Amino acid sequence: MAFTGGCQCGAVRFEAGRLGRSSICHCRMCQKATGGLFGPYVDVFDFTWTRGPPRYFASSEAVKRGFCGACGTPLSFEMGESVGVSIGALDDPELAPPARQLVWPAKLSYVDRLGGLPHWTNPKTGQGPSETFAAVKSNQDTSS
Repeated sequence: MAFTGGCQCGAVRFEAGRLGRSSICHCRMCQKATGGLFGPYVDVFDFTWTRGPPRYFASSEAVKRGFCGACGTPLSFEMGESVGVSIGALDDPELAPPARQLVWPAKLSYVDRLGGLPHWTNPKTGQGPSETFAAVKSNQDTSS
């Protein structure tokens, strides 16, 4: 079974033969690299880029991070021979539930409370996001 994924616009795609352990990292570099509250990655094996090469940023002397040069989607965390891909960039992110977290002093104080937040509803209609945004046309790649 192949595990596939890619960026939002479809310019960069990848395939892995096997998924390893998945994790979320709370370091400041992962927060900045993903623009998120933490960096969610899964280790991949027998990995190849199948469409378009990513662009890279060396976030440290040991790590380079791949991203789409066209749409900016964060795609990979690469350290030597070790490669991880962004869980959200997988075509089926349900296949890589985080199994551990790397906790650093940069972990945001409210992250552990996110699951308890109320669900958003449109203040004008009372509808949830699926109904409110149903007519919005997505420009995301659908090759998955």
